[in-house]
Amino acid sequence: MPELKLVEIEPAPLERFQPLVGDRYAQIEKAAAGARQAFDERRIWHVNSTAQGGGVAEMLRALLPYARGAGVDTRWVVLPETDGFFAVTKRIHNRLHGHEGDSGALDDRARAAYERALAWCAEELARLVQTGDVIYLHDPQTAGLVPAMRKAGLAVVWRCHIGVDEPNDLAREAWDFLRPYVEGADAYIFSRRAYLWEGLDPEKAWFMPPVIDPFSPKNEELDANRRREVLAAVEAKATILQEGPLPEDATVIAQVSRWDRLKDPRGLLEIFEQHLDDPSLRLLLVGPDSAGVSDDPEGAAVYEEVAEQWRGMDAERRGRARLISLPMENLRENALMVNALQRRADVIVQKSLAEGFGLTVAEAMWKARPLVASRVGGIQDQVVDGETGLLVDDPRDLPGFARAIEAIVGDRDRCSAMGRAGRERIRDNYLAVDRLREYVDLLRDLIA
Repeated sequence: MPELKLVEIEPAPLERFQPLVGDRYAQIEKAAAGARQAFDERRIWHVNSTAQGGGVAEMLRALLPYARGAGVDTRWVVLPETDGFFAVTKRIHNRLHGHEGDSGALDDRARAAYERALAWCAEELARLVQTGDVIYLHDPQTAGLVPAMRKAGLAVVWRCHIGVDEPNDLAREAWDFLRPYVEGADAYIFSRRAYLWEGLDPEKAWFMPPVIDPFSPKNEELDANRRREVLAAVEAKATILQEGPLPEDATVIAQVSRWDRLKDPRGLLEIFEQHLDDPSLRLLLVGPDSAGVSDDPEGAAVYEEVAEQWRGMDAERRGRARLISLPMENLRENALMVNALQRRADVIVQKSLAEGFGLTVAEAMWKARPLVASRVGGIQDQVVDGETGLLVDDPRDLPGFARAIEAIVGDRDRCSAMGRAGRERIRDNYLAVDRLREYVDLLRDLIA
């Protein structure tokens, strides 16, 4: 059987946030001191399905080093793929967003495959943990571990990063599949209050949006020379579908996300081909090399669908659009590439059909870039319409997206003002150290 992967977490100093957060830092120091006292000799485990290529991994990389830096013994374990396990969990993932996905059933056969994979993982985890530890289980892939971890004497938190604004029968089908495992957890965490499922105990519910680390390679400041160096590395190392170099003076629209149908990259290509007539505009669709995202079995197929659509575009429009798949072998290099590409963009688009939170939005706002995005999920919590970007009410309204993009790219002063406001919003609401205080409060509550 494949092994559980223990991800190395290097401690990061909380002090680096003091110039950013000002007076809030005193509260952060107090939380860190309380954590060291409350969690002495207890280990805090986080379990998810990938160490790279998704929002959960990004959030854990943003938060856990600072938990370590605060003196909390925090550990991170990644589940392996076994016997079609990720095909079932991707099906659950899509339904939690209210979408059918591969149309496969969440029936007894799917449940058997799900439980078979997690039974082995539970045995392996039980050898690592000890009674009194706290364990965070992230998303559908880990929900089935709740009963075993409770039996092992741990305080169990299930953290769901996925949700839907208006649940339909597909979402409720996924709830019904997972609820027998999840309802036994000591606490549940959702990114938004609206995501709490029917039938779960609201007294156990906590609501915490994800956060970014402004000092990580994906978000650190890049001067003009460094940005050029990284963009040159993108040209040399990434897999790029293009028909010529990107002009230095081009006005760039970019979307950075997994190759996932719910991110609707094909819809954005159609907007570019059918509804945006400005010949100075260039489109960058950026995603990870799908082979490097282990828990998303649909990524490669979605990329091929997008590539086929690109090849069929009008020659002039195709020449102004690029598909960029970034290498995943070196995570720091990958993160720097995303950073440089977001900073190269004049406007960032997030045309999601559904979205749990959308950390790529927070990352773009931190880089002072205006957003044009769907008014769905956690995107609408981050983007203040008309202030830090523009929200499109219907994510399938292609002409509406085009009008919003044109309204921003045609007004550079407005772009700059929105970018500044967006950066301030992230600084005030979505930095890792702010979530650390809530993290400590929840753990104290569980231990008590």
